[in-house]
Amino acid sequence: MSNDRTDAPGWPGMPARWTSSAKSGVGTAIGSKGGVWFTVSHGILNEVYYPRLDQACTRDLGFIVTDGRGFFSEEKRHARHEIVAIADGVPAFRVTNTCDEQRYRIEKEILADPRREVVLQQVRLTPLRGTLADYRLFALLAPHVGNSGGGNTAWVGDVKGTPMLFAERDGTALALACSASWSRRSAGFVGASDGWRDLVEHGRMEWSFERAENGNVALTGEIDLAASAGAFVLALGFGRTFGEAAHRAAASLLDGFDRAASEYCNGWREWQRTLRPLQRAGRGHRDLYRVSTAILRTHESDQFPGGIIASLSIPWGFSKGDGDLGGYHLVWPRDLVESAGALLAAGARDAVNRVLTYLAVTQEADGHWPQNMWLDGTPYWNGVQMDETGLPILLVDLAHREGVLDKGELVQLWPMVRRAVEFLVRNGPVTQQDRWEEDPGYSPFTLAVEVAALLCAADLAEVHEPGIAAYLRETADAWNSGIERWTYVTDTELARRVGVDGYYVRIAPPEEARFGLRAADDRRITNTVQVIDALLKVETPGGPVWRRYNGDGYGEHEDGEPFDGTGTGRPWPLLTAERAHYELAAGRPAEAEALRDALSSFANEGGLLPEQVWDATDIPERELFFGRPSGSAMPLVWAHAEYVRLCRSLADGRVFDTPPQPVQRYQVGKIESPYAVWRFNHKCRAIPAGRILRIEVLQPAVVHWSLDGWRTALDSNTRDTGIGLHVADLPSDRLPVGAGLLFTFRWPLAGRWEGIDFAVTVE
Repeated sequence: MSNDRTDAPGWPGMPARWTSSAKSGVGTAIGSKGGVWFTVSHGILNEVYYPRLDQACTRDLGFIVTDGRGFFSEEKRHARHEIVAIADGVPAFRVTNTCDEQRYRIEKEILADPRREVVLQQVRLTPLRGTLADYRLFALLAPHVGNSGGGNTAWVGDVKGTPMLFAERDGTALALACSASWSRRSAGFVGASDGWRDLVEHGRMEWSFERAENGNVALTGEIDLAASAGAFVLALGFGRTFGEAAHRAAASLLDGFDRAASEYCNGWREWQRTLRPLQRAGRGHRDLYRVSTAILRTHESDQFPGGIIASLSIPWGFSKGDGDLGGYHLVWPRDLVESAGALLAAGARDAVNRVLTYLAVTQEADGHWPQNMWLDGTPYWNGVQMDETGLPILLVDLAHREGVLDKGELVQLWPMVRRAVEFLVRNGPVTQQDRWEEDPGYSPFTLAVEVAALLCAADLAEVHEPGIAAYLRETADAWNSGIERWTYVTDTELARRVGVDGYYVRIAPPEEARFGLRAADDRRITNTVQVIDALLKVETPGGPVWRRYNGDGYGEHEDGEPFDGTGTGRPWPLLTAERAHYELAAGRPAEAEALRDALSSFANEGGLLPEQVWDATDIPERELFFGRPSGSAMPLVWAHAEYVRLCRSLADGRVFDTPPQPVQRYQVGKIESPYAVWRFNHKCRAIPAGRILRIEVLQPAVVHWSLDGWRTALDSNTRDTGIGLHVADLPSDRLPVGAGLLFTFRWPLAGRWEGIDFAVTVE
């Protein structure tokens, strides 16, 4: 291949892929004027996000070392990696990569410039054999601008006499500058004319292409080791234009790494000082509490305050291309509320206000939130999950109980709560269908969230709209009374094998205890815990961890191949924290403490907690080891949120975020509902004896009904609840077991009859 061409050959390059989700560090400058977030994995810089937290602009940036005579070493593949935080609670990192052949060591300090959109790396190459003159060092950068590995343009050039490496796509650009001189630079297409292939083939840069247009591109630059004595700073700048990116990179180098490091660390230390001192060194003496609070804050957007994404990673990213974009750099309302609750537990009160404002702005007109969404609120998947509508109501109640919201702020948030609770009562109690879970049905977790949210909303309604409060409580009571009929099974083969009379079914662990619907020592809860342990618990060297549910298909295949729409679900460390909360609620704090230690043991060398851990025989070639992180998201922000909330709960001696309303109403007051509810999305065919049949419809109706097989009939007009439903109560409580009730509808607004008879039998 000629080495004097201006344009790189091999367009468009091989299909683009992202990189490993196994991050060992994530960071950003807090309270800064910059807007850049970075990740570290396998000893090198991975995805860098700009101008928004949900838009990745690079795949990775690492080094290759050669001697020009046959030695080739890529630090991410051929070195042993060590990473430590510069200080507790400060997401800036010292990374040491030691060559597997003991030929060299590369030391880096990585952080973001607080003053501008630049990621800085202070680097030193130390020969462990021979001298600097025996080695050549090359920086390799893979741009993936605007969440895309395809359609990028890369080139080499100068700005005001300063040589740099550039890339851009669709109005976003990056520039890589170095405090040392570049000996040689090149742009190419990945797999055809990129620097990695050049160095593999030649051991030095034979190619120096000036431009690679509109493809999967890579940039390579050789650093002048002799002139720099092996020590230099790399500045990766971003902007709307290449000139803007270059200006920022050059200015950052001129200001110096030490200034940026000082401001960066001071900003994080100041924020950490505002938090509750809940830290406790776990195994290995790592302060996982401060790591976790930093991760929570790092994942919050500056441009969309309160928007916290699920993870700065792409699960199984090395197998994902541009056609599978979402990753976890999206906002999932469930994860967002869990993260906000953890920040509140840690004392970050302002963060909770930001999250509530964000939720109010991103709520859909009908009251629900998207299953997941980009930071501006644009839905990514279009599934609907009822718990993601109920959880924001619980967050408002928790923030109110913790003294974060004053009366004026509650007035501002009431419209959001009202829309959400109206969506719940119109569409519950069944869970809605989403992208990955089963068809609509009943979930104990979702039901617990719905019932608790209805009670919390009723308390708020007493102040803002008292006319709907009673109906909300009546609905909560009816759904709570139905939980066992809908989700508790008895005398199954599994129950007999475990030795219990029954258990709650469908996906979720016994969340009724956390949300206060059932006592932790309720026989139905303890039975379910036994079944969960028999079916889902995995003992690892670090402690127990649980799978989500039997039949879960979200995880690697049995041979370790990455999840591709099918797979086998692996254990989730966050469920270890959930179990710890249950043990605390059950009055066993020592067990909860031990489970906190177990959760800590699942963290990687950087203190990051994964979404899942591998639960099968080691597969070293796939970096899969029993009880260690799998290829799923890492860090999972929700897992760190669970750790922080657990620290607060253990400090308080009680589950921090259990709403008191269900506890008082169902555990203390023993409230039972007199109603059994029928609605078109919940057509019950049988009701318990002694219950009033409540008919609920979405518009005014006349219910035409009979207790004697249509020999006689009566009409009942529905009444408006004020919350989007019209109800009529039929006197089925007087019927004996085995009797039936028939009914149909006349719709006055439409001027028609339903034309179908419905039947309900008394059990």
